[in-house]
Amino acid sequence: MALDTLDALFEDTLRDMYYAEKKLTKILPKMAKKASSAELADAFTSHAEETQGHVDRIEKIFGMLDKTPRAKKCEALEGLSKEGDHVMDEADAESVMDAGLIAAAQAVEHYEMARYGTLIAWANEIGLSDAVKLLEASLAEEKAADEKLSGIATTVNPAAERKEAA
Repeated sequence: MALDTLDALFEDTLRDMYYAEKKLTKILPKMAKKASSAELADAFTSHAEETQGHVDRIEKIFGMLDKTPRAKKCEALEGLSKEGDHVMDEADAESVMDAGLIAAAQAVEHYEMARYGTLIAWANEIGLSDAVKLLEASLAEEKAADEKLSGIATTVNPAAERKEAA
């Protein structure tokens, strides 16, 4: 796809987010299973449900564009996912696992917030006001998820075991 117009760039980035959100519907349940904090597991589970709503909204936007929803591999999410996998594979202590899961999830949330903000600006510019409303709803949920994770971190992070320097 040639990126020769803002419309094309919007569609390309929307395809990227479609991939990311669909992948997150699979990743978040895995993170919920790894979390030892019930509050954290619940946050991942509820956000997985919200994420399906993000997928649905993106599909509606593709419909507004008279396009079939098609995902484009999101290299950023692939990298962030690998960081989360590393935490899930390597963390021994439950509290450390939870702290690492929060950090990995917040990195994803911040990526999504940046992308949704950009898509909103571009949708406004190209006159897709109905798409703006859908994108703003997803952005608000991403921000709320990030804030929720920050709140959970205030109890999880202090519980993570520390080792004294040798």
